[in-house]
Amino acid sequence: MSDVVQIVWFKRDLRVADHRPLAGAAAVGPVLPLYVVEPELWAEDDASHRQWSFVAECVDELTADLAALGQPLVVRVGAVIDVLEQLRREVGDFALWSHQETGNDWTYARDRAVLAWCRAQAITWHEVPQGGVVRRLANRRGWAGRWDRLMTEPLTPPPALPPLRQNIPSARLPSAADLHLDDDGACQRQRGGRRAALATLDGFLTERGLDYRRAMSSPVDGETSCSRVSAHLAWGTLAMREVHQATELCRQRQADRSGREAASWRASLKSYSARLHWHCHFMQKLEDQPRLEFEDLHSAYRGLRPQGDSQASFDAWCRGETGLPFVDACMRMLQATGWLNFRMRAMLMAVASYHLWLDWRQPGLHLARLFTDYEPGIHWSQAQMQSGSTGINAVRIYNPVKQGHDQDPDGQFVRQWVPELAAVPDDFIHEPWQWAGADQLLDRRYPRRVVDHLAAAREAKQRIWAVRRGAEFRAEARQIFDKHGSRKRPQRRRAAVSHNHELPFGDEST
Repeated sequence: MSDVVQIVWFKRDLRVADHRPLAGAAAVGPVLPLYVVEPELWAEDDASHRQWSFVAECVDELTADLAALGQPLVVRVGAVIDVLEQLRREVGDFALWSHQETGNDWTYARDRAVLAWCRAQAITWHEVPQGGVVRRLANRRGWAGRWDRLMTEPLTPPPALPPLRQNIPSARLPSAADLHLDDDGACQRQRGGRRAALATLDGFLTERGLDYRRAMSSPVDGETSCSRVSAHLAWGTLAMREVHQATELCRQRQADRSGREAASWRASLKSYSARLHWHCHFMQKLEDQPRLEFEDLHSAYRGLRPQGDSQASFDAWCRGETGLPFVDACMRMLQATGWLNFRMRAMLMAVASYHLWLDWRQPGLHLARLFTDYEPGIHWSQAQMQSGSTGINAVRIYNPVKQGHDQDPDGQFVRQWVPELAAVPDDFIHEPWQWAGADQLLDRRYPRRVVDHLAAAREAKQRIWAVRRGAEFRAEARQIFDKHGSRKRPQRRRAAVSHNHELPFGDEST
């Protein structure tokens, strides 16, 4: 083995299990595990108090897990290149190891700068793929089969880490206040860390997942019936490979069982397995086209919606005070918990984009901050998909009143999160403006709706479809589909509209 120190840089991979950079580094030489708290990253518009609180809990457990392997985590605060330069003075020449990251634009620029620095210093940087995202992918042909093969490869066990000869000091992990992150009221968010991740996954695969297929669309039932491992996948306390393999093992156990319960398990696990595929499918879009975070995927939609207008409507949407009870209940649940099921996330984005006619970027940033499980690759792909700006997905304008009646027929969910409506009868809970007592309620305890949802939806649909006419639009849509479209379904329609998937922001389907 070499005496050169192998620095393993942990980013969105806060675990020791199935961590190939860690195992690869340990096979070469002495390992220095490193986590860099980057104040500039946490000052970005998509970062939040709830996310850092979750990450800090993950880092605390990672420190203990690495110490148990023989070498504790070294924490440093600052710009990564500055940290690496300082470590070079402390340990001499080193090799750098990490997982590849499909993050936001800031991390993309940072990684390019780190690569340039490594090349200038003649330092080798080993970047190892994580999950099923493929860097420098030429096209999507064969992508799904490659994902399947990657997910069935054996899990990599944690390696032993002999202590370093040098004593490398570690900084204190800063608080959210140190990073100037204001408390955002996530009083019911999930706890971070590997142990919580394993317990959550096990609870889903042995008990809570039984009704997943039926219950995942409901914000009430989905809170317990969804796997709830999305934040752990986003920040890497679980590896996608181990989640996939655990799911397939449970599917095999149910394969030969008979009865209604076994049939329900098979259906639920089949649906869940499909959504694990989609997790990486959507991340691949941002990996292939980083500007997707900022620009409409189809150029015909650029500038269609005003930017900076309708501030009052946007503020009401952010506060959960649109006057549309089911929308407001979903937003307030998200504010308190950091999580919401996939259909309701899609509805929130659709209401902002269609009914309020807001450009998707600012609503997308607000939701990004609220999601503890914020995964940039999935988030921005879905923000565009649910706002209709991809050019290749069917336009899906959720009726927020109908969704309320369908998912919360007795108003239990609305009354829980919008207590101002407690006295409204069941028949009017989703349309309080129709109630005889509306004058005593609206504008006094609860706002009037900011928009007529039916009229706004009709107008938005006309605007969206007006853009889709013409050969020029279809030609660009075909190019977008060739680059980003799924290859899992028959390619019978490769024009302006191809698929209409209801899939996760972050990973809320999981």
